[in-house]
Amino acid sequence: MLDQITPMVITFNEEANIGRVMDKLSWARDIVVVDSGSTDRTLEIIGTFPQARVITRAFDSFANQCNFGLDHIQSEWVLSIDADYVLTDAMIAELTAMQDDGSTNGYQIGFAYCIDGKLLSGTLYPSRTSLYRAKQGRYVDAGHAHRLQIAGAVGKLKSLVLHDDRKPLSRWLDAQRRYAVREADHLLSAPSEALRRTDKLRLKGWPAPVIVFFYTLLWKRCLFDGRVGWTYVMQRTYAELLLALELGGRKS
Repeated sequence: MLDQITPMVITFNEEANIGRVMDKLSWARDIVVVDSGSTDRTLEIIGTFPQARVITRAFDSFANQCNFGLDHIQSEWVLSIDADYVLTDAMIAELTAMQDDGSTNGYQIGFAYCIDGKLLSGTLYPSRTSLYRAKQGRYVDAGHAHRLQIAGAVGKLKSLVLHDDRKPLSRWLDAQRRYAVREADHLLSAPSEALRRTDKLRLKGWPAPVIVFFYTLLWKRCLFDGRVGWTYVMQRTYAELLLALELGGRKS
């Protein structure tokens, strides 16, 4: 089955991450990279991997970028990953051993989160259906993120992928401001029945940042991860604070 999997990577100025990501994809015969017009060394680094095909498309949304990439997948299966997802050796071994049972159309993948390359005890980052039959999947935008729609049975892989983003903090802060606006648009426009329980909590504004702070610090055990654990707690709390302020400003 490994020969029938094409990794698809979405990139924009990812020189801090892309080399480590591509190194763990060396098993692939074909890698589709959808780039949004990188101006750093991203494309130079990708160019050292001969099996990579770079397709450039101006960014408008994550869903549209992914759907554009899917149209260029030539294999049965696609492994859709962000440019800061690093496959573990255990994940590669699991993919190598997999057999296509003919009835499963996708597989969820769980994540271990890293700060400055150091693994955390826990994360709020959810599992995602990242491995699936290319012709069965299509993406839709959901707030600042994107969501895969897929028909048929979906299983779950045992191994984890590392979420290991090492871009500068300033870029992360800029991204969170944009995400807060998009997420507020989504929460305020979506019908109530389409919102998850966590979405409804976030709509209330002030409770969400407080809950996220204590949940990541204590329940997810980031308290015991030292500096990087506290960094993650502050990041997640800050992101929720921005959203709460954005929602509060629109309701006033």
